[in-house]
Amino acid sequence: VIDSPLDVLWGGTTPTRLILLILLVFSLVSWVLIIWKWRELRAVNEQADRFVDAVEGARGLLDLHDALRRLEDSPFARVFREGVTFFSDLRPGALEGTRQQEGLTPTQLDALWLVLEKNLSEERDELSHGMTWLAIIGSVSPLMGLMGTVVGIMNSFIGIASQGSANIAVVAPGIAEALTTTVAGLAVAIPAVIAYNHYASRLRLFVTELEGFASEFIGTLARENRL
Repeated sequence: VIDSPLDVLWGGTTPTRLILLILLVFSLVSWVLIIWKWRELRAVNEQADRFVDAVEGARGLLDLHDALRRLEDSPFARVFREGVTFFSDLRPGALEGTRQQEGLTPTQLDALWLVLEKNLSEERDELSHGMTWLAIIGSVSPLMGLMGTVVGIMNSFIGIASQGSANIAVVAPGIAEALTTTVAGLAVAIPAVIAYNHYASRLRLFVTELEGFASEFIGTLARENRL
């Protein structure tokens, strides 16, 4: 006899219990990812604030380079460090002087942009870890619930056929399984979908900020006549 949704898990049919078990695993994985990404993006946001303060307080490329070496590792600092390192490789000793007599060639400037874009892409991919699983869980869980609905209704019809009647005692267990799996699928999917869209929006904002910082780096080189 099914008196509560939990009874479906313990006393339901094997297909229904399997579906609920899969949804339970999805839910656990989803919440682990939600908490992990929340903490990660919060840390990145704090790092971005400190990085902006360092950029605004720097009087030039040399000051910015020194400030970045004092900051903790972050996506923003890594992009700038890679840009500065590549620029130094192109023009050895250029960072030590206040002016650069010989500017970068168009090919070298394009190469510098490619290095910055490559690092931007790597940081975006790094920050996107776990997002794919949130999207998968958010899209698959309702389908798992729908499968449970179909299984539950099929069990109701099988019960009617075996008992030769359609009284409530025969139909109720299958309907209970159908509704329970539907609710479970939605309960797993809704937080995952909300989290995915929220985090995707924040990631787009971070990537936009990174692109802006990369442009600011090139602008700083231009202002100091290093290009």
